[in-house]
Amino acid sequence: MKILVTGARGMVGQNIIETFQSHGRHEVLTPGRDIVDFEDRDNVRAYLISHQPDAVIHAAGKVGGIRANMAQPVEFLAVNLRIGMNVIDESKAAGIPYLLNIASSCMYPRDGENPLKEEAILTGALEPTNEGYAIAKIATTRLCEYIRTEHPTLHYKTVIPCNLYGRYDHFDPHRGHMIAAVLQRMYEAHQRNEAELSIWGDGTARREFMYVGDLAEFVVQYIEKLEDLPDVMNIGLGFDYSINEYYRAIRSVIGFHGAFTHDLSKPVGMQQKLVDVRRQKELGWVPRVSLEDGLRQTFSYFLETLGAIK
Repeated sequence: MKILVTGARGMVGQNIIETFQSHGRHEVLTPGRDIVDFEDRDNVRAYLISHQPDAVIHAAGKVGGIRANMAQPVEFLAVNLRIGMNVIDESKAAGIPYLLNIASSCMYPRDGENPLKEEAILTGALEPTNEGYAIAKIATTRLCEYIRTEHPTLHYKTVIPCNLYGRYDHFDPHRGHMIAAVLQRMYEAHQRNEAELSIWGDGTARREFMYVGDLAEFVVQYIEKLEDLPDVMNIGLGFDYSINEYYRAIRSVIGFHGAFTHDLSKPVGMQQKLVDVRRQKELGWVPRVSLEDGLRQTFSYFLETLGAIK
């Protein structure tokens, strides 16, 4: 197969590409923004017509943690909506039979019952700290479902991963996801021998973070058999940890000796966000990388990026 991976320079995209390369079974198209701007519909159309992929893995988008989402809600809504609509609409117009849309668990209602089932989408108000991003992801997911209804021969499916971390993440408190941002902050505090590090909120909020390499393995395995997937399916661990537990696990990897304090004035998002993985279990697929191993691999990559910067 000839497979287009959008978002080829992002965390998810780069891990998917590396996994494809290790398997070596397909031709993978990995255009950067200098080749195709997915916000430009005409540009997307021309690229698809020219290269004629057999399948599309849609992983492109503007991503970030709570700080970034709160600071730029317009960008997170508008950019992700444009990219998603362009890629999916133009794939349909080009007659591409297979498309895997990678969504986000931010789509679930903030007060949804955990574990979050796929049927809960659009049954309640969204978490305000990332509402714009969530609306864009809901729209693209629904578009894939509508296309499946009108064109049953087009296998346009959506997977909803739990929170992700790993290689190629943004190690930046303002842009990065929680684990990457904390890892960078804690490493710097460790280097400066600081006595304490602040945690947003009381640290009791719970999150499910999966190593991104596991998601990549799933995508590479199932892109050949999208017919076997339900239209929408969660991908995750099936269990979670508190924010305090993540901080302690990261401290163990880095060797930070300072104490943790809690800033109760900061937003923390949803109290819990654990996805229901019953559909995933029915397929017989489970993630393999433990939190400890995933954090160690992520920290090793972080140190490599520091070396590249220096």
